[in-house]
Amino acid sequence: MSGDQSPRLPERDRPWMMRTYAGHSTAKASNELYRRNLEKGQTGLSVAFDLPTQTGYDPDDELARGEVGKVGVPVAHRGDMAALMDGIPLGEMNTSMTINATAAWLLALYIVAAEDQGVSQEQLQGTTQNDIIKEFLARGTYAFPPAPSMRLIADMIAYTVEHVPKWNPINICSYHLQEAGATPVQEIAYAMSNAIAVLDAARERVQSQDIMEQVFGRISFFVNAGVRFVEEHAKLRAMSILWEELGRERYGVTDQRLLRFRYGVQVNSLGLTEAQPENNVQRIVLEALAVTLGRNARARAIQLPAWNEALGLPRPWDQQWSLRIQQVLAYETDILEYPDIFEGSKVMEGLVDELLEGARAEMSIVAEHGGAVEAVSYMKGALVDSHRERIRRIETGEQIVVGQNRFAESEVSPLTADAEGGILVVDPALEAEQIEAVRHWRSERDQAAVDEALARLAAAAGEPEGAENLMEPTIAAARAGATTGEWSRTLREVFGSYRAPTGVGEAAAAAGDGELDELRAEVAHLQEKLGRRPKILVGKPGLDGHSNGAEQIAVRARDAGMDVVYEGIRLTPAQIAASALQEGVHVVGLSILSGSHRELIPAVVKALREAGVEAPVVVGGIIPEQDVEPLRKAGVAAVYTPKDFDITQIMRDIVGLLDEQQRTPVAVGGASPNGVA
Repeated sequence: MSGDQSPRLPERDRPWMMRTYAGHSTAKASNELYRRNLEKGQTGLSVAFDLPTQTGYDPDDELARGEVGKVGVPVAHRGDMAALMDGIPLGEMNTSMTINATAAWLLALYIVAAEDQGVSQEQLQGTTQNDIIKEFLARGTYAFPPAPSMRLIADMIAYTVEHVPKWNPINICSYHLQEAGATPVQEIAYAMSNAIAVLDAARERVQSQDIMEQVFGRISFFVNAGVRFVEEHAKLRAMSILWEELGRERYGVTDQRLLRFRYGVQVNSLGLTEAQPENNVQRIVLEALAVTLGRNARARAIQLPAWNEALGLPRPWDQQWSLRIQQVLAYETDILEYPDIFEGSKVMEGLVDELLEGARAEMSIVAEHGGAVEAVSYMKGALVDSHRERIRRIETGEQIVVGQNRFAESEVSPLTADAEGGILVVDPALEAEQIEAVRHWRSERDQAAVDEALARLAAAAGEPEGAENLMEPTIAAARAGATTGEWSRTLREVFGSYRAPTGVGEAAAAAGDGELDELRAEVAHLQEKLGRRPKILVGKPGLDGHSNGAEQIAVRARDAGMDVVYEGIRLTPAQIAASALQEGVHVVGLSILSGSHRELIPAVVKALREAGVEAPVVVGGIIPEQDVEPLRKAGVAAVYTPKDFDITQIMRDIVGLLDEQQRTPVAVGGASPNGVA
């Protein structure tokens, strides 16, 4: 560099927006948490909603059982939203809401809460995630079929660009694609394909090219960043190039400001481990470098997971630790003092070119299927295959995970030594309180006004697409005092229901290897004893849509030679019991990651026994150590948690359990056959 040109910027860059993904228990408790976090230096809000809110159910719905307030805050009506934002100036705050199927409803409640504060919707700043295609692929919190879901998104975009101009109506979300096993190429390609589907739908709603350019400029992304932080940074540079190309070539955008690739990030949670969870701290720091080191592809907003998210819900102290990581990066290091440090790097340019080539090829395949909506089954199957390959590499030791498949020897961690195992435990009594609260809300409101508002919403939803923007009757229903469940039920009655593809049938058959061949032989031997192929039902009770683990168990069981019954997510205990009885299964495998295992697993076991199904029950999920023994006493035969990463071994345990039953019939409850807790 020449002597008259400084390697530093004339002025240090401003830090990115710092958020903490938070919410639990009740609106009041979450509000207190938000206000404390803001006092600690957090500069924006990131709201985590509970699963009933995300999927459109009130706390007293049967499907909400065990899920209320577990993975986020319950918001059932305008009163809850007002309590959630109490004392937080919505005219100044930038709020991100991780909400998809019910995004239009939650934005409506936010608009009404702002009105109560005297803040007009034109002043509101923030983001609704609102990427429903990703929900069909990776996260499972959808509520309506694809076509009406896309209609809701397009209506939100058209409404906000005119009436809430500072709001980002959608976050094209590649984060959960990586959590579902996506490679960097798949993450880029599927996110961009999702964006094309959304923009094409929005283009049919807007009146002019000028407005369409504004729509393009309001689209933001929410990405993932894994521990391979050099490649992850290259991924973001590649996404920036593709986004500008799309804007110019497909949508005719010419304003350079509107062509910017704007993204927020939460770094990788899939790679966080239950084994030696203290190692997650350095993983999180390294992943944060991917989105902060290079100035030309730096995140505009960052939220970091907590070190203990593979164990359960983080406590406020754990979230503070993650916020302090961001603050040390921004204020103590020198990363904000330089121009782009990767500019001119041949290594970085080569990685970007490699990712662009792969992503363009994969985008072409999606386009050949008819676009992202029509290609959901294809993309889902590809993600299941990629995740299976990732697990294979970890199982064989080809991909080293420190503390899990290598360097597993460890001292006892003081971080998990308390009675709760180092996590936040939500009081189960809070669910009953929320049920009583929503019933009280219904009894006190103007029911005639609610009925009228919901009737207007139903009429608008029944009109041809584009005839009436659904945001206006949605906001009217929010003002009238309708509930989350009522809004969703009204639209379900018009739009119908939907079950997304599982990807299990689309996944390719696995090639044989030594361990899989041995497992197949054990299954064949068991088949001779049973007189037919062993049959497993893999079930997802409750509203937990994170089905990646369940899908991998189902695929491995199929590859091993077992018959598999897997109907996807969102099943009641009664539905699981009825299916197990009808299918005549030999074993039931249940997966729950949302913290509702204490309520739902015993309920499923009870329903099975009452139906006359005596098959053993095996459970997997994010289950704290202190909950294992109560589950065993409830009749669970084996419990597996994230530290049990070898799926082939899990399947051998299940085969062994069934073989033991054939030799010596015993009670179905008891310890894990391999001693796993």
